Amino acid sequence: MSSADFAILAPEILLAVYAMLALLGAVYTRKDGLAPALVWITAILFVLVAAWIGLGGGGTDVAFNGLFIDDAFSRFGKVVVLLSAASILVMSQEYMARRGLLRFEYPVLVTLAAIGMMVMVSAGDLIALYMGLELQSLALYVVAALRRDSVKSTEAGLKYFVLGALSSGLLLYGASLTYGFAGTTLFSGIIEAAGEGTASLGLLFGLVFIAAGLAFKVSAAPFHMWTPDVYEGSPTPITAFFATAPKVAAMGLFARVVHDAFGGVVSDWTQIVALLSVASMFLGAVAAIGQTDIKRLMAYSSINHMGFALMGLASGTAFGVQAMLVYMAIYVTMNVGTFAFILTMEKDGVPVVRIDALNSYASREPTKALAVLVLMFSMAGVPPLVGFFGKFYVLSAAVQADMAWLAVLGVIASAIAAYYYLRIVYYMYFGEPSDALNGGRSPVLWGFLMASAAAMVLGVVNLFGVEGAAALAAQTLVN
Repeated sequence: MSSADFAILAPEILLAVYAMLALLGAVYTRKDGLAPALVWITAILFVLVAAWIGLGGGGTDVAFNGLFIDDAFSRFGKVVVLLSAASILVMSQEYMARRGLLRFEYPVLVTLAAIGMMVMVSAGDLIALYMGLELQSLALYVVAALRRDSVKSTEAGLKYFVLGALSSGLLLYGASLTYGFAGTTLFSGIIEAAGEGTASLGLLFGLVFIAAGLAFKVSAAPFHMWTPDVYEGSPTPITAFFATAPKVAAMGLFARVVHDAFGGVVSDWTQIVALLSVASMFLGAVAAIGQTDIKRLMAYSSINHMGFALMGLASGTAFGVQAMLVYMAIYVTMNVGTFAFILTMEKDGVPVVRIDALNSYASREPTKALAVLVLMFSMAGVPPLVGFFGKFYVLSAAVQADMAWLAVLGVIASAIAAYYYLRIVYYMYFGEPSDALNGGRSPVLWGFLMASAAAMVLGVVNLFGVEGAAALAAQTLVN
């Protein structure tokens, strides 16, 4: 352990110190009176740290004898996590304040969750993996139940906690099996013990349990059961947070585990990931059709999208990892805009989540309706919007890895999922006239909605440089 090790962890240490100081400052002063300022300070700090990480030095640095890895892959994940978390914080400030939910704990818990996510994508050891995962999860359990006077919010937090504990148990059991057969918790040691071609039966069991635990975190079917209830019960800004940053961190951790620890036995784990991908794509596509609550619909939508991201990972190649990273960046951008719109769905100051409340919305708010149309078409993968290129990337990765059957199933699932995205557009433009929504004039939310929709159109030129950064990150991980 040296000063160089701590220098590599400087962004995480900075955020941890900030979280502790913010907590102490709020406790010893006006408590919730500081909450609005803390939200803005936290969001600005996230953006500055993201710029520091993204524009900092290249190469690969290892800290604490391999426990923590700072490379292009981890930097890509951290930048997406921090920028999405900052966006959600800014979007949520007004909404939370008007409903008495803007407590000082909120930005502090989001900061702690972000630190956990940053550790997750940099983990080089099973212990570091678990520490990052639990730091993220424990903070998210609390924010899910932030609306203490709501039965649904309390239920969401409890369900997330119980099922999260189950997933942590599965992951820990898999880690203990892996340690028992590999003799080390370091990924670099596990990949040597696994060897090339075929791993021992004990290591394969460890891999299966670890994959099951991680599948819970990315809400992949059949480990998705917590997602719809938690999305519905949590305050809408918290749901937006669940749908963005934690998904990126969990997918990054999944990719790091399978490639850094089990990269020598690709043929063994690609079958597991491909199965998770198919189950998630079809469950998310079919189960969302009957939903009338837009937050539950977005829950099943996220399950469907995680299936497509897992398709890239299932290919087992560097291009597959690149496709997964590009897909996740596009997915987060689409979700930020979509939830910015959902946060504006109100009637007389009361949040509305029924999909049929959007009837004839385009006649009252044509600009916002057009932005939502672009986002829905992009989520459905309609060309030439950016969402189409995200799906094209992962489908191409599957085909190149001789998994054309997976790509064909992905196209079928995408066609099914298009129904419920287009149904929202149908309600807005062709639904029976109604005045179900009459609120939502926030300039901040309007700005995020328009920026996200514009990105879906303008990003077709060069994906704003994401493609090159993702390629570098993938080559660093899969070498």
